[in-house]
Amino acid sequence: MSQSTDLINLDTLAQELATIQQTGSKRIALLGSRHVPITHQNLIEMMTYALVLSGNRVITSGATGTNSAAIKGAMRADPNLLTVILPQSLERQPNESRQQLEQVMHLVENSGNDSLSLAEASYLCNKEIVSRCQQLICFAFHDSRTLLQTCQDAEEQRKVLTLFYFD
Repeated sequence: MSQSTDLINLDTLAQELATIQQTGSKRIALLGSRHVPITHQNLIEMMTYALVLSGNRVITSGATGTNSAAIKGAMRADPNLLTVILPQSLERQPNESRQQLEQVMHLVENSGNDSLSLAEASYLCNKEIVSRCQQLICFAFHDSRTLLQTCQDAEEQRKVLTLFYFD
C-alpha cells in the first residue's frame, strides 16, 4: 500500500513541477474574499496585471474585493486573456460590480443558479472555475468556508494551489 501511495505522490509532484516550470501561458484561477483592504486589493491587481502581461489566462468570478481587483489588473494588461464566470446572472450581481462586469469580453453567466442562495451558487461557480484552470491562487480568511472548500476541491483535482490567508 505504501508503494502505491508513494507513486501517487510522485505523480502529483511531477505534475505540479511540470506546471510550475511551464514556460507557455497557463490558465490561472484567482479567487478570494470580498472583504479585502484596499492595500491588498492593489497588490492583487498588480499581481494579476503581471500574470496577464506574461501571457497567462486569468479566470475569476465577479464579486467585489479580490475578484474585482483581479479583473482590474487583467483588464489593464489584456482584456482578451480574462474570463469571468458569475455564480448567477449579471442582473443578480451587486450594482458596484455590474459596471465593471459589463466591460468584460468573456463573461459567463449562470442564470440557472438564480434560485439558489449566493453561497450555493458561489460554490458551484468556484467548482467550474477550478475545472477550467491549471493553477488556483486563492486569498481567504481561516473561516472562509466556501473558499477553503474550493481549495480542497482544487487539491483533489491535483491543481497547483497557492493559498494566502489574510488573518
